[in-house]
Amino acid sequence: MSPQSASLTLVESENSRTMPCAALLVPPDVFELVYGDECLKAIGAKSILISPKPLGPHEPQSDWRNQLGSVELLFTGWHSPRLDEPLLQRLPRLRAVFHAGGTIRQLVSDAFWSRAIPISTASAANAVPVAEFTLGAILLSLKQAWMLNRQVCRDRAFPRTFPHVPGVRGATVGLVSLGLIGREVLRLLRSFDVKIIAHDPHLPAARFRELGIESVSLESLMERSDVVSLHTPLNAETTGFINGALLRRLKPGATFINTARGRLVHEPDLIAFLKERPDVQALLDVTSPEPPVPDSPLYDLPNVFLTPHIAGSLGPECRRLGWAMVEEFRRFVQGEPLCHAVTREMANAQT
Repeated sequence: MSPQSASLTLVESENSRTMPCAALLVPPDVFELVYGDECLKAIGAKSILISPKPLGPHEPQSDWRNQLGSVELLFTGWHSPRLDEPLLQRLPRLRAVFHAGGTIRQLVSDAFWSRAIPISTASAANAVPVAEFTLGAILLSLKQAWMLNRQVCRDRAFPRTFPHVPGVRGATVGLVSLGLIGREVLRLLRSFDVKIIAHDPHLPAARFRELGIESVSLESLMERSDVVSLHTPLNAETTGFINGALLRRLKPGATFINTARGRLVHEPDLIAFLKERPDVQALLDVTSPEPPVPDSPLYDLPNVFLTPHIAGSLGPECRRLGWAMVEEFRRFVQGEPLCHAVTREMANAQT
């Protein structure tokens, strides 16, 4: 059943029953971070909540699992229970899931997909802070802020000239992959006078023309870009695909940014390369493992700027995810097409 047809069926059922039954199946800390009382109130205005508080693994199993029989609409988030066969058997009336998070790999199962239940995620909402973080990193990198900070602190004086600073105007930024986050970074970069090139073997040439940017090989992107920003989903094909051979193509003074997944990069190659090329700056919001092992050179290399996976939603930003799913819920109960529905194929491609 398609998301739209399922929602239409639900609307028709409202003739016999005022509103659908809904539940939030999230731990209390995730509820407070992502949903909160305002989202709960908005959900309760268009549904019958089977519990005035979120259900979840914090409750004794006999308490929350036995309350699921009437649930038609389920709201989930980080650390929600996996929707496997035993749990789905307790959800016989489930019509849709609204997940206030990004990837759903840990949430769904083969049993879930076999039921053709629509599921929406807040991946697009979570792409916003990642893109904002990346934009800030790109702009600072084009000013060589990281290298100049080290120089100023070392010399305790300001340099008289800035011969190796590309600046923003006319610089080249290379985006590796144009998924949700890559496209949002592209949108933000359009406000600046930079040349944007991209590599995405899964994006048709016609789409590149629509976006108005140049499609290049990965090798060319590494060679031409003043800043390279990585946004590729992690899978068997992409694990470790950024290797030493590619990194050695980076131009002098280039910056490499990774806000995607640490395992996309062959980390021993990256470390060896950064030792050889102190002119290249690496901004790593993700590593493999996270955090790096205590004796990792990433902590000590002067040309590494390491952050603890903060590009995604943090603090009040997380409420954007909850409200995105409240809006999807509104569309569903009104019989409108869902904007953020995820198929099995799309879920497998998520980072």
